[in-house]
Parts: sequence; structure tokens; C-alpha cells
Amino acid sequence: MSGSKSLAAGWARGDREGGNGRQGGCEARRLARNRGRDAANARPPSKGDRMTDHKESTAYSATARVFHWITAALVLILLPLGVVITNEWGGPLQDPLYDLHRSIGAVIIPLVILRFGYRVMHPPPPLPEDVPPLQQLAARATHWGLYALLIVQPFVGWIATSAYRAQIMVFGLFELPPIWPQDRPLSERLFVVHALIGAAIAGLAAVHIGAALYHHFVRKDRVLMRMITG
Repeated sequence: MSGSKSLAAGWARGDREGGNGRQGGCEARRLARNRGRDAANARPPSKGDRMTDHKESTAYSATARVFHWITAALVLILLPLGVVITNEWGGPLQDPLYDLHRSIGAVIIPLVILRFGYRVMHPPPPLPEDVPPLQQLAARATHWGLYALLIVQPFVGWIATSAYRAQIMVFGLFELPPIWPQDRPLSERLFVVHALIGAAIAGLAAVHIGAALYHHFVRKDRVLMRMITG
């Protein structure tokens, strides 16, 4: 009888130990699976991941691209328009062309100020690392030169027009007030300065466009495309 009890106790211990062994094995397999998943998640980034991250780090935001292309379109309209009205080539359309020129100039003022503020708060992506330092310096000088001239130019035109006492109707919707006392001699001198600044903007814009085309067709990098497609 005592032998039977001993045998039953041994079987019970064996069952418990076997159960503990099976539980330990399940726990070990679960930990192994977790380690496998952690290892898979911690894998080094693939080439595709690196290319995506690199593209995002060197692309302009949608807001920056909208600011850029609206400003570019308006400037490319203003420059030839200024040449036409300065040389009085407009014929019967001379006065409407003046009004259009002044209207676009009025729009340029808040647009460039907003764009400048956005650029300060959201610095542009860097140029490729293999671009020579002198070219990078030239690119920065061109950009900041364009910003400075595009901010100064419309105010010079506004002051010159105010001193001449001509109206500034903005697309026929409202009139900008004069910001300078009437002074015809000053107005004439300022219009000369206005024309010179326009020529400087045209020159910097030509350099800027030429550099973008050089990057796209000669260097074959993404400097131009990142402003088109991001």
C-alpha cells in the first residue's frame, strides 16, 4: 500500500515537472519569436529607404514651391512689361499697361515678404555636398540678392509714383494711397533707380535660371526637380 502511494506521488511529481518543462519550452519559443521580430524591425535601412529619406531631406515643401513659382511668374511678367512702358511701346494700351504693372507690383510686396518670412522659418534644403564651395556661395548671394531687390523694388516704384501723384489702382479694385509728398524731380530720379533695379533683377534671374539648367542638364542632379516635383 505504501508502495502504491509512493508510485502515485512519483507520477504526480513527474506530471508537474513535465508541465513545467512544457511551459518553459513555450515561454522560450515565445521569447525567441519576439527576438526574431525585434531583429527584423531593427534591420539596417535598405537602399530604397535611404533614397526616400534623402529625397525628403533635399526637397522643397509644397508651400515653398508655390511661393517660388508664383513669384517667378509675376517677375517674368513685370520685367518685359516694364521695358514696354518705359519705352512707350504700348501705343493705345500704354495706360492700361501702366495700371497692370503697378497692380502686379502691389501684389509682389506682401508676396515676397511672406515668402521671405517662410524661408527664415523653414530654411531651404542644402545643395548637394559635391557642389564646390564657390558655387554654393554664388547661389546664396544670388538668392539673397533677389530677395533684397524684390522687396526694395516695389517700394521704390510706389514712392516714385506717389511723388509723381499718379494713381495706383490695383486691378481696378482699390487704390493704394500715396506714401510720399508730391515732388516731380525726385519722382523722375526714382524712376531711373527703378529701371536700374529692374535690370539688376533681370540679371540675377538670368543667373538663377542658368544655374538651375546647368544642374539639370550638365550635373544631372535634382536641384531643379526638387523645386518642380519636390
